[in-house]
Amino acid sequence: MEIKDLPVGDAPAALEFSYFPTRFLAVIWRNWNLVAPEKLASLLQTSVENIEKCASLMGLKRDDAQLELWKNRGFQTIIRRNWELLDYDQILEILDWTADQLFFTLKEDDFFFYKLGLHKPQCDKVVYRELTPEETARAGKIGELVSGTFAAMPPKAEAPFDFLKNYGKALKLASDGRQPDFDLKFSCSYAALYGDPLMEDDCASYPEGFFADCNACGINAVWIQSTLYTLVPYLGENESYSKNHQIRMANLKMLVDRAARYGVKIFLYLNEPRSMPAEFFERHPEWRGVAGDQDDFALCTSAPGVLETLSNGIERLFREIPELGGTFTITNSENLTHCRSRGKCCPRCESSSLAQLIAGVNKAIAAGVKRSGSKARVIAYTWAWPFECVDEIVREIGPDVTVMCVSESRKDTDCFNFKGQVSDYSISKVGPGSNSRKVWDFARKYGNPAAAKVQINASWELSAVPYIPVPDLVEQHLNNLASAGVSDLMLGWTLGGYPGGNMGLLRCSKESLAGQLYGSVAPTVLKAWQCFSEAFSFFPFHNVPVIYFAPQNFGPSVLLMDTRGKRTASMIGFPFDDIATWCGEIDNPANPALEKPMPRHILRDGFEAVSSRWKTGLAYLQNISGNTPAENAALRELINVATACYCHFRSAYCQIEIVLRRQAGEDFRRFILEERELALTLLRIVRQDSRIGFEASNHYFYVENDLLEKILNCDDLLDNAKI
Repeated sequence: MEIKDLPVGDAPAALEFSYFPTRFLAVIWRNWNLVAPEKLASLLQTSVENIEKCASLMGLKRDDAQLELWKNRGFQTIIRRNWELLDYDQILEILDWTADQLFFTLKEDDFFFYKLGLHKPQCDKVVYRELTPEETARAGKIGELVSGTFAAMPPKAEAPFDFLKNYGKALKLASDGRQPDFDLKFSCSYAALYGDPLMEDDCASYPEGFFADCNACGINAVWIQSTLYTLVPYLGENESYSKNHQIRMANLKMLVDRAARYGVKIFLYLNEPRSMPAEFFERHPEWRGVAGDQDDFALCTSAPGVLETLSNGIERLFREIPELGGTFTITNSENLTHCRSRGKCCPRCESSSLAQLIAGVNKAIAAGVKRSGSKARVIAYTWAWPFECVDEIVREIGPDVTVMCVSESRKDTDCFNFKGQVSDYSISKVGPGSNSRKVWDFARKYGNPAAAKVQINASWELSAVPYIPVPDLVEQHLNNLASAGVSDLMLGWTLGGYPGGNMGLLRCSKESLAGQLYGSVAPTVLKAWQCFSEAFSFFPFHNVPVIYFAPQNFGPSVLLMDTRGKRTASMIGFPFDDIATWCGEIDNPANPALEKPMPRHILRDGFEAVSSRWKTGLAYLQNISGNTPAENAALRELINVATACYCHFRSAYCQIEIVLRRQAGEDFRRFILEERELALTLLRIVRQDSRIGFEASNHYFYVENDLLEKILNCDDLLDNAKI
């Protein structure tokens, strides 16, 4: 692949960041301590000495300790921070990547190109030049702000990714016998690489300490993303698509053994059969199904031999690693797993219903596992199955398959008398929903175990923290699921996998959890948790847009650019000031407009209610201290996480106020000032807790310099009357 083949979309003009004297200074700022100065010098066509001089002028100090981690585990952050600054050539240079590598990441790394807005802004090549006296003075002012800001802060306690060193220290929680017991409790890894985790050296996303912490809080299985042909060459022994499958299988076996030492099973997420590029069908024309959107085609499951080949591949996988805990499937979205999975149909499949095609894939996978002799479990996730098809599909797949659905599916909500509904990713609206209960009824009717997919620690309501401390809501949800007859839990998607926080409720009640973690101050912590839970119940959640497009996941790091609606918000990417998309008023490539959008004032009032009530809970914590160092350490950790939550919720409210007041021609200066203070507060916390701002499938949403840049942004707006 060549650079010209990378996707560009409608290619808008790149945004300007006028608080930086020159564009190359912005490049240095956004890549400092993420990319080596030597690489920046080559990129900007100058000397290392000039790069370091510019960085020093802006108050930046060199620290190369995390460069390899950023390259291997933070590349999404690097790409996102340079998306509006560098063209594809320079992005590839800064990453040391080929065009093929970048294309794979944009396509396969959890739909990253969607998150970037489905377009590449037009950026001129950035090169160094000598600063003018006026530019030097402006850069010096930035340096004064940076130096003054850090001088007023406590010493830095943690650097990015330091949380990777802290696994294995969790307190082994004792059960108090009051919590409902579920058979399978499987989670994702808190820090897993999404695209190809089994090629990672020593499976570094899954260290020993991580599994020890899973065991300590009650998690007994962990799932990882996988693609079958990269594990076993089931499409043909000589297929190039299976390159390095021996390495992946060896790493998977190592991971299975590592987890087993802590009583944890490994499950594979299978989204099969995967679509294949056009060239594949030159050798297999009889298998070609409907076209995808990236020169790919479905493997037509109605074509003779396709399901049999898939089933044989599954059999081989589980025969070679029989200790695998099992698999769960998604078979009607995400990727082209059959010809109707994206609403299209090929001539061969016209005689088959959608239910028959979905059931056929799941039956083939289950049959392969059974023939292997493994005792592994097969879980069919009903995600994106049309509700009217569920009964037929469950009847067809057979009783050996567990049926799993999102617990909150069709959960009715009421936000300040606005009647809405949620379908997924909700902690604030306690499930289960009406559709979920019906799905579990279907499962029981045909003798299938019933499972619920929930979010225990975090959701897209707020994903930039290891957990949202709302045990009251989570405990209520767990009790509701037990009463509904659910036997198994998926504890979260790619987010929310931190082995701690609310996960402790899998072992004990919230009262017991508080007592074991916080000792003498447990009664006060319980009051704070109650406040947080009550506050979070006001989260303005209706359908999908707010959780994917509104600014709460990036919080105070979102720049207050004077875009005035020129840019469309992107899914877990760039919120901009696009309140119409936040509320679901207009079509977005990642989500259609809602028939009943959330009113803008309801969105505002919801975030105001969450943040103001959350502050009451913080007051409980900030006025106490424990009797032992362990109590105080646990309390400080909780305060940091809870304060970070407040910063994100309050910032979302401020940004909504800014947009609404600007549109109404009203003054909003005080909200810019508050945004500045929120960025400062969050900056202090980021320097104390390396988990803040991180989420596995997005890497770091922000780093220190992003929050400092927000301060520059606010000062520029206030000083230059750009409001």
